[in-house]
Amino acid sequence: MRRSLSVFIAMTVVALLSVIGIALSQGKSELANPNKIVHRLFADKDESKNKDAHPSSSRSQGNNGISYHGGPVMTGTTLVYYIWYGNWGGNSANTILENFARNIGGSPYFNINTTYYNGSNVNVTNGVNYGGSTTDNYSRGTSLSDAAIQGIVMDAINSNRLPRDPNGVYFVLTSADVDETSGFCTVYCAWHTYGTILGTDIKYSFVGNPDRCLSGCAAQTIGPNGNAGADGMASLIAHELEESVTDPDLNAWYDQRGSENADKCAWTFGAVYKTSNGAYANMLLGGKDYLIQRNWVNAKGGYCATSY
Repeated sequence: MRRSLSVFIAMTVVALLSVIGIALSQGKSELANPNKIVHRLFADKDESKNKDAHPSSSRSQGNNGISYHGGPVMTGTTLVYYIWYGNWGGNSANTILENFARNIGGSPYFNINTTYYNGSNVNVTNGVNYGGSTTDNYSRGTSLSDAAIQGIVMDAINSNRLPRDPNGVYFVLTSADVDETSGFCTVYCAWHTYGTILGTDIKYSFVGNPDRCLSGCAAQTIGPNGNAGADGMASLIAHELEESVTDPDLNAWYDQRGSENADKCAWTFGAVYKTSNGAYANMLLGGKDYLIQRNWVNAKGGYCATSY
């Protein structure tokens, strides 16, 4: 009887471990955050789309059209990490987006984020470095859930392909044949959130390739660098990066409608110029032209701008 009970317990443990292993392999981790801040579609004017994504808080201060709710911001230099998911062979996106990550730090554009601060009045700094990248060859197929996105980030960190960095923002960049089933191209173009991975608060973002839906997730069908999808992704990355820095845990800076700083200026670009291929741009970074959405300046009453 005792031996039979021991065998039963052993078999039960093996079965449980098997179930857990399957769940983790599919990205269905219990660590997955159910809340995320989405970047609305080009024609979507609903500025309250993220209202329910933030935790309830009675603490609120600020008089520049956006309020501080007591949570942390990312101070010091932020590291940008890319996870190229799917098929990116022969695509100039690598060059366009890596150049963007290497040069956004120290720019007048990213300096807008220095108008945000934490509860100790320590401001965000105008410092961003490119931390590197890795690839993922469809480890979870072409239809991804939100939990699968976190699973992809977890895999990159657990395998030491990317470091475990609390000062980093990890971007899962998907090729045009990959769908995000919670609403890519129908509800949003990108999103950001956070999760606990190996005991560390990790900030991460999904950014899909607008080539899948240019009219919904790109401002123009010709990009200034000749790649409409990648050029559109640069604007989405900028949007998610500055939101991750000023509201990393979704409990710092946002307004009464739930809009974070970049949400308040979504799909607005300010003064633009025409590039040699006929596309429009509004800033030059690292020798390349980009059309980047404006960000909200938390000063002088608050306003959208491309520099500060």
